Amino acid sequence: MTTIEYMSLSASKKILYKIGSFFMAIPLGIYHFFRKIPSKTRNLFKKISNPFVTLVNSFVNGDWKTRISYVVMGFGQITNHQYIRGFFNLIFEVCFITYLIITGIPNLIKLPTFGNIASVQYDIDVEPFTGYVYMDDSFNILLFSVITILLILVFIYLWYTQIKEALSLQEYRLIGHVITDSSTINDLTGKNYHKVLLALPTSGLVLFTIIPLIFMVLVGFTDYNSNYMNPKELFDWVGMSNFSRLLGLSGEGGNQFVGVFLQILLWTLVWAFFATFTNYFLGMIIALLINRKGIKLKKLWRTVLITTIAVPQFVSLLLLSKVLNTNLGAMNALLQQLGWITENIKFLEDGMIAKVTIIVVNMWIGIPYTMLICTGLLMNIPADLYESAKIDGASPFKMYVKITLPYMLFVTGPYLISQFVGNINNFNVIYLLSGGGPVFTSVNGIMISTNVFGAGQTDLLITWLYKIAMGEVFKDYGVASVIGICVFVIVSLISLVFYGRSNSVKNEEDFQ
Repeated sequence: MTTIEYMSLSASKKILYKIGSFFMAIPLGIYHFFRKIPSKTRNLFKKISNPFVTLVNSFVNGDWKTRISYVVMGFGQITNHQYIRGFFNLIFEVCFITYLIITGIPNLIKLPTFGNIASVQYDIDVEPFTGYVYMDDSFNILLFSVITILLILVFIYLWYTQIKEALSLQEYRLIGHVITDSSTINDLTGKNYHKVLLALPTSGLVLFTIIPLIFMVLVGFTDYNSNYMNPKELFDWVGMSNFSRLLGLSGEGGNQFVGVFLQILLWTLVWAFFATFTNYFLGMIIALLINRKGIKLKKLWRTVLITTIAVPQFVSLLLLSKVLNTNLGAMNALLQQLGWITENIKFLEDGMIAKVTIIVVNMWIGIPYTMLICTGLLMNIPADLYESAKIDGASPFKMYVKITLPYMLFVTGPYLISQFVGNINNFNVIYLLSGGGPVFTSVNGIMISTNVFGAGQTDLLITWLYKIAMGEVFKDYGVASVIGICVFVIVSLISLVFYGRSNSVKNEEDFQ
């Protein structure tokens, strides 16, 4: 169908055409996916084999300096006047081998069993106390093993790179061209200057994000819990046991546990949807109302709304949790004095009412942020568009749908996605307002007989994870890690899918 034919369709036929096109594209997409597998496989095999071909070629065609670089990193660079890169690679190799001997290899050897002996008990002769000599620490074994594996990967990359560069320097020398340290400095301050600037942030990303993420995933395959806290016991690998429990395939009360998990997951997504879009659209409407011509005291209205931002969020939430208390809260007392209610409303103690209350409170906290963002963006929409629409007889609602909303969605698309993801992990609002309560007492009409770690009807996955990992009685880090993996997968899929399909990314040139 051509564009002109599509534009001539009615609104209902356009919707039907889009739905039909979507479902018709699914089999075609599957066909193209499988059709590309052979070529993708060849390209992948070529990328994997290229480094091995380069290593063989460097050893066969390289001189003695290049071949020594296979053992002594940086030797080929140092002997070809690349002293800075050469000494850097040599120092890294020395430090890496030292680390492997002292820390890396001993921990990697113990990784399959997380150690043999946790502690040795002995009696103190002076006083009737028992002491312990701690031997193997499963936590440190896992942590240092992860660090060691990452360092090995970095070492392999630098080892391969310096061999490849040694051969390149040899070839340049044969044609009478010598690359010195000045060329290296010019390279780092020129075309590769961005790599120098990104080196520190990248190191921080690896240290504070990637390593903890890998560690968390591996903990999900262990029985690491509070019994190990002191550390008198070693934890061990349990395979998919924690995942099976989350899916209700194993463990005591597995079906109840997975029932609680699914209800919390559903509420997490419902909460993220309403918390994001109520704040977004209501904030935009308030910005439109304040920006309208003829509205007086615009600065005053904006200042009043901004005061909710000036007060720390945790203070507001803790105060509201007291105000909305069932028995002692000021809200119930006020409503009774006005004669509007005869019994106290369980704002935070009844499941459904608590969920609605939390969404309303979040609107009061979040709308001013959206109002500020929308106020600046609305001023950038050309006034000519509205004037032309008025001449054509468009109503205010029509202008909002056809002009204001598309523009705002185009500009704030990434903001909306980040807000949705942020609300999935919105710990403060839930934990400080309701604490995740009221607690689940039954699942599908069946009384809960298993440990669900105090899961509440307003808990998000992130607050439930906190209760599991930081419980007062028992802490199960393995199950908490599995839930953390679920949160990570959900957030990643939403971010990648919706961000890649948003008009802000696909049609970026149109806005420019």
